[in-house]
Amino acid sequence: MFNMFYPDYYYIVLVVPTLVLSLITQMMVKSTFAKYSKIPCSKKISGSDAAAQLLRLNMVNDVHIETAAGSLTDHYDPSSKKLRLSESVHNSASIAAIGVAAHETGHALQHAQKWGPLALRSTLVPVANIGSSFGPWIAIAGLGFQIPLLFNIGIVLFAAAVLFYIITLPVEFNASSRAMTILRDNRILTDDELNGARKVLTAAAMTYVASALTAIMSLLRLILLSRRRR
Repeated sequence: MFNMFYPDYYYIVLVVPTLVLSLITQMMVKSTFAKYSKIPCSKKISGSDAAAQLLRLNMVNDVHIETAAGSLTDHYDPSSKKLRLSESVHNSASIAAIGVAAHETGHALQHAQKWGPLALRSTLVPVANIGSSFGPWIAIAGLGFQIPLLFNIGIVLFAAAVLFYIITLPVEFNASSRAMTILRDNRILTDDELNGARKVLTAAAMTYVASALTAIMSLLRLILLSRRRR
Protein backbone atom coordinates (compact mmCIF):
# COMPACT_ATOMS: atom_id res chain seq x y z
CA MET A 1 0.00 0.00 0.00
CA PHE A 2 1.29 3.49 -0.86
CA ASN A 3 0.80 6.99 0.46
CA MET A 4 1.13 10.00 -1.79
CA PHE A 5 4.88 10.30 -1.28
CA TYR A 6 6.51 6.97 -0.54
CA PRO A 7 5.72 3.28 -0.63
CA ASP A 8 4.01 2.67 2.71
CA TYR A 9 6.12 -0.22 3.92
CA TYR A 10 5.09 0.54 7.49
CA TYR A 11 1.52 -0.44 6.66
CA ILE A 12 2.68 -3.74 5.17
CA VAL A 13 5.03 -4.59 8.03
CA LEU A 14 3.08 -3.26 11.01
CA VAL A 15 -0.64 -3.17 10.19
CA VAL A 16 -1.26 -5.99 7.71
CA PRO A 17 -0.16 -8.77 10.12
CA THR A 18 -2.56 -7.50 12.79
CA LEU A 19 -5.39 -7.34 10.26
CA VAL A 20 -4.68 -10.97 9.37
CA LEU A 21 -4.69 -11.83 13.07
CA SER A 22 -8.05 -10.07 13.46
CA LEU A 23 -9.50 -12.11 10.62
CA ILE A 24 -8.21 -15.34 12.17
CA THR A 25 -9.62 -14.50 15.62
CA GLN A 26 -13.01 -13.65 14.16
CA MET A 27 -13.10 -17.01 12.42
CA MET A 28 -12.12 -18.69 15.69
CA VAL A 29 -14.96 -16.99 17.56
CA LYS A 30 -17.54 -18.04 15.00
CA SER A 31 -16.34 -21.64 14.84
CA THR A 32 -15.99 -22.03 18.63
CA PHE A 33 -19.37 -20.44 19.28
CA ALA A 34 -20.97 -22.62 16.61
CA LYS A 35 -19.45 -25.76 18.14
CA TYR A 36 -20.66 -25.11 21.69
CA SER A 37 -23.98 -23.71 20.53
CA LYS A 38 -24.85 -27.29 19.58
CA ILE A 39 -24.16 -28.62 23.09
CA PRO A 40 -26.99 -28.01 25.59
CA CYS A 41 -26.20 -27.32 29.22
CA SER A 42 -27.38 -29.90 31.72
CA LYS A 43 -29.70 -27.48 33.54
CA LYS A 44 -31.62 -26.68 30.36
CA ILE A 45 -31.82 -22.93 31.06
CA SER A 46 -31.58 -20.26 28.38
CA GLY A 47 -28.99 -17.51 28.21
CA SER A 48 -31.53 -14.94 29.36
CA ASP A 49 -32.59 -17.15 32.27
CA ALA A 50 -28.97 -17.61 33.32
CA ALA A 51 -28.29 -13.87 33.13
CA ALA A 52 -31.41 -13.10 35.18
CA GLN A 53 -30.45 -15.69 37.79
CA LEU A 54 -26.89 -14.40 38.08
CA LEU A 55 -28.09 -10.81 38.42
CA ARG A 56 -30.46 -11.81 41.23
CA LEU A 57 -27.77 -13.80 43.02
CA ASN A 58 -25.54 -10.73 42.96
CA MET A 59 -28.38 -8.47 44.10
CA VAL A 60 -28.46 -6.40 40.91
CA ASN A 61 -32.14 -5.67 40.38
CA ASP A 62 -32.16 -2.65 38.06
CA VAL A 63 -30.78 -4.23 34.88
CA HIS A 64 -33.23 -5.19 32.14
CA ILE A 65 -32.54 -8.05 29.73
CA GLU A 66 -33.52 -7.57 26.09
CA THR A 67 -33.11 -9.33 22.76
CA ALA A 68 -30.62 -7.77 20.32
CA ALA A 69 -30.89 -8.20 16.58
CA GLY A 70 -28.13 -10.00 14.71
CA SER A 71 -25.57 -12.63 15.61
CA LEU A 72 -22.91 -12.17 18.30
CA THR A 73 -24.27 -8.69 19.02
CA ASP A 74 -24.45 -9.29 22.76
CA HIS A 75 -23.51 -6.32 24.94
CA TYR A 76 -24.26 -4.47 28.15
CA ASP A 77 -25.29 -0.81 27.86
CA PRO A 78 -24.32 1.00 31.08
CA SER A 79 -26.11 4.20 30.07
CA SER A 80 -29.52 2.50 30.05
CA LYS A 81 -28.66 -0.47 32.28
CA LYS A 82 -29.80 -2.90 29.62
CA LEU A 83 -28.24 -6.28 28.95
CA ARG A 84 -28.88 -7.10 25.31
CA LEU A 85 -28.48 -10.69 24.17
CA SER A 86 -28.61 -11.87 20.56
CA GLU A 87 -31.31 -14.37 19.69
CA SER A 88 -28.77 -17.21 19.53
CA VAL A 89 -27.89 -16.45 23.16
CA HIS A 90 -31.14 -15.09 24.61
CA ASN A 91 -33.28 -18.09 23.71
CA SER A 92 -30.67 -20.85 23.64
CA ALA A 93 -29.84 -23.32 26.41
CA SER A 94 -26.41 -24.12 24.98
CA ILE A 95 -23.06 -23.94 26.75
CA ALA A 96 -22.00 -21.12 24.42
CA ALA A 97 -25.14 -19.11 25.19
CA ILE A 98 -24.69 -19.47 28.94
CA GLY A 99 -21.05 -18.43 28.71
CA VAL A 100 -21.77 -15.33 26.64
CA ALA A 101 -24.74 -14.35 28.82
CA ALA A 102 -22.59 -14.70 31.94
CA HIS A 103 -19.85 -12.57 30.34
CA GLU A 104 -22.30 -9.75 29.64
CA THR A 105 -23.64 -10.14 33.18
CA GLY A 106 -20.06 -9.64 34.30
CA HIS A 107 -20.13 -6.19 32.68
CA ALA A 108 -23.37 -5.40 34.52
CA LEU A 109 -21.68 -6.37 37.80
CA GLN A 110 -18.70 -4.16 36.94
CA HIS A 111 -21.08 -1.27 36.44
CA ALA A 112 -23.03 -1.96 39.63
CA GLN A 113 -19.79 -2.01 41.59
CA LYS A 114 -18.51 1.14 39.85
CA TRP A 115 -15.42 -0.70 38.68
CA GLY A 116 -12.81 1.88 37.63
CA PRO A 117 -11.64 0.60 34.21
CA LEU A 118 -15.23 0.25 32.97
CA ALA A 119 -16.05 3.80 34.10
CA LEU A 120 -12.91 5.10 32.37
CA ARG A 121 -13.75 3.25 29.15
CA SER A 122 -17.27 4.68 29.18
CA THR A 123 -15.96 8.25 29.44
CA LEU A 124 -13.66 7.65 26.46
CA VAL A 125 -16.41 6.39 24.13
CA PRO A 126 -17.31 9.75 22.46
CA VAL A 127 -13.73 10.87 21.79
CA ALA A 128 -12.70 7.32 20.83
CA ASN A 129 -15.45 7.19 18.20
CA ILE A 130 -14.26 10.48 16.73
CA GLY A 131 -10.60 9.50 17.00
CA SER A 132 -10.98 6.14 15.29
CA SER A 133 -13.09 7.60 12.47
CA PHE A 134 -11.25 10.84 11.75
CA GLY A 135 -7.93 10.81 13.63
CA PRO A 136 -5.88 8.86 11.04
CA TRP A 137 -7.26 10.89 8.12
CA ILE A 138 -6.57 14.19 9.88
CA ALA A 139 -3.02 13.03 10.64
CA ILE A 140 -2.43 11.93 7.04
CA ALA A 141 -3.81 15.26 5.78
CA GLY A 142 -1.40 17.03 8.11
CA LEU A 143 1.46 15.02 6.62
CA GLY A 144 0.34 15.56 3.05
CA PHE A 145 -0.08 19.32 3.40
CA GLN A 146 2.90 19.61 5.78
CA ILE A 147 0.84 21.13 8.58
CA PRO A 148 2.32 19.87 11.87
CA LEU A 149 -0.58 21.17 13.97
CA LEU A 150 -3.10 19.25 11.87
CA PHE A 151 -0.99 16.10 12.15
CA ASN A 152 -0.70 16.49 15.93
CA ILE A 153 -4.46 16.92 16.29
CA GLY A 154 -5.03 13.73 14.31
CA ILE A 155 -2.48 11.84 16.39
CA VAL A 156 -4.03 12.99 19.68
CA LEU A 157 -7.51 11.98 18.53
CA PHE A 158 -6.35 8.61 17.30
CA ALA A 159 -4.29 8.07 20.47
CA ALA A 160 -7.50 8.46 22.47
CA ALA A 161 -9.05 5.70 20.37
CA VAL A 162 -5.99 3.51 20.93
CA LEU A 163 -6.25 4.13 24.68
CA PHE A 164 -9.88 2.99 24.49
CA TYR A 165 -8.82 -0.27 22.83
CA ILE A 166 -6.14 -0.84 25.46
CA ILE A 167 -8.49 -0.18 28.39
CA THR A 168 -11.04 -2.51 26.80
CA LEU A 169 -8.69 -5.46 27.38
CA PRO A 170 -8.82 -5.57 31.22
CA VAL A 171 -12.54 -4.77 31.07
CA GLU A 172 -13.25 -7.76 28.85
CA PHE A 173 -10.85 -10.11 30.63
CA ASN A 174 -12.36 -9.21 34.00
CA ALA A 175 -15.91 -9.76 32.72
CA SER A 176 -14.92 -13.23 31.49
CA SER A 177 -13.20 -14.00 34.79
CA ARG A 178 -16.32 -12.92 36.68
CA ALA A 179 -18.44 -15.05 34.36
CA MET A 180 -16.45 -18.21 35.00
CA THR A 181 -16.41 -17.59 38.75
CA ILE A 182 -20.14 -17.01 39.13
CA LEU A 183 -21.00 -19.91 36.83
CA ARG A 184 -18.79 -22.21 38.89
CA ASP A 185 -19.74 -20.90 42.34
CA ASN A 186 -23.46 -21.03 41.60
CA ARG A 187 -23.20 -24.40 39.85
CA ILE A 188 -24.86 -23.19 36.69
CA LEU A 189 -22.51 -25.34 34.59
CA THR A 190 -20.66 -28.55 35.31
CA ASP A 191 -16.86 -28.69 35.15
CA ASP A 192 -16.90 -30.05 31.60
CA GLU A 193 -19.42 -27.39 30.55
CA LEU A 194 -17.28 -24.70 32.16
CA ASN A 195 -14.36 -25.78 29.98
CA GLY A 196 -16.52 -25.29 26.89
CA ALA A 197 -17.73 -21.88 28.04
CA ARG A 198 -14.14 -20.87 28.79
CA LYS A 199 -13.07 -21.75 25.24
CA VAL A 200 -15.85 -19.58 23.82
CA LEU A 201 -14.90 -16.60 26.01
CA THR A 202 -11.18 -17.06 25.34
CA ALA A 203 -11.77 -17.00 21.60
CA ALA A 204 -13.85 -13.84 21.99
CA ALA A 205 -11.13 -12.22 24.13
CA MET A 206 -8.58 -12.76 21.37
CA THR A 207 -10.60 -10.54 19.03
CA TYR A 208 -10.11 -7.65 21.48
CA VAL A 209 -6.39 -8.37 21.64
CA ALA A 210 -6.18 -8.32 17.85
CA SER A 211 -8.14 -5.05 17.67
CA ALA A 212 -5.86 -3.42 20.24
CA LEU A 213 -2.75 -4.55 18.35
CA THR A 214 -4.15 -3.20 15.09
CA ALA A 215 -4.84 0.18 16.70
CA ILE A 216 -1.40 0.35 18.32
CA MET A 217 0.41 -0.59 15.11
CA SER A 218 -1.66 1.91 13.11
CA LEU A 219 -0.70 4.68 15.53
CA LEU A 220 2.96 3.66 15.38
CA ARG A 221 2.79 3.67 11.58
CA LEU A 222 1.55 7.27 11.52
CA ILE A 223 4.28 8.39 13.90
CA LEU A 224 6.99 6.67 11.83
CA LEU A 225 5.58 8.19 8.62
CA SER A 226 5.84 11.65 10.15
CA ARG A 227 9.45 11.06 11.11
CA ARG A 228 10.28 9.82 7.62
CA ARG A 229 8.73 12.95 6.13
CA ARG A 230 11.02 15.07 8.27
